[in-house]
Amino acid sequence: MAAFITDGGLSKSIRRRRRNRLIAVLLLTGLGLALGLGLGLGLGLRGADSSSDQENPGGDQGGPSPPSPPSWQPAVNTSWQIVLLNPLKLDPNHPIVTPNVDVYDIDLFDNTSNGTSTGTIDGLHQLGKKVVCYFSGGTFEPNRPDSDQFTAADIGQTVEGWPDEKWLDLKSTNVAAIMRDRIALAGKMGCDGIDPDNLDAYDNGGGGFHLTAQDSIDFIQKVLSPEASSYNLALGLKNAGAIVGSVLSLVQFSVNEQCVEYEECDSFVPFIKSGKPVFHIEYRGGEGNSQSVGTASWCGRDKAGTDISSFSTILKTMDLDGWAEYCDGSVYVTETN
Repeated sequence: MAAFITDGGLSKSIRRRRRNRLIAVLLLTGLGLALGLGLGLGLGLRGADSSSDQENPGGDQGGPSPPSPPSWQPAVNTSWQIVLLNPLKLDPNHPIVTPNVDVYDIDLFDNTSNGTSTGTIDGLHQLGKKVVCYFSGGTFEPNRPDSDQFTAADIGQTVEGWPDEKWLDLKSTNVAAIMRDRIALAGKMGCDGIDPDNLDAYDNGGGGFHLTAQDSIDFIQKVLSPEASSYNLALGLKNAGAIVGSVLSLVQFSVNEQCVEYEECDSFVPFIKSGKPVFHIEYRGGEGNSQSVGTASWCGRDKAGTDISSFSTILKTMDLDGWAEYCDGSVYVTETN
């Protein structure tokens, strides 16, 4: 999410970078900024503090008891790539992919032709990669194949900065059912894990439903975690630093955006201490997707001096296309359709 500065502070809304969101902003504002942002990547960061505005419900008390763990628990410092703008270009009969990392985080619907093809995921598995499948767990997107299943009562306020995207009511039984179906699809398609985004409406005005951190915790505990476990899928927590202490036992990894930029990395250090990776993204502004921006500011220690060298850090352009830079300075472009 790109933070907005309000009342002297940083709003934590909008850190997600997806194709449809970018296009909507570009069309409405006429600005071609997002697609031209240069990013860098790094494969090692250790988290530092949570700059969350809200106390961590449950704190250090360990959170609820977890369901049966999945067979895949990624390790700290696992290497990765994330590509969400377009589906990967991969021939399942003769698969080749760059870079040669352990995990690919890709869009569930775009890379399975809306749940009709396992070719891309099968190809990645042939190459020995694990596949994390991305979907939005807490917002309505109008272009998804199951969008018509949401009711008007499920859909709340517009997500700041993304006029076509709206917050969902995490207390809705219909929303829960749709997310269970998405998880079932991920299991059917052969995903190894899931990356459900946008579970932090509590940090974005409540989404029009007065949603709280406890609502997000309940949604993870009662819906996402048991359903993922039933399909043997590893579950990630996207951002949501305020609830890490309450859900750490329920999830297998973190996907974090910009904890260095917003000085909140220590919120995610508990993952590292628990032997679970933090898949960490920093975004950098600038012209050109293939331009190295340097990694010294984003690898090793954050601004607060927290050791982030055990984070799996990657620098990306803000549209999450195939370009990536890692902490060793290497730059790659993953082919997409």
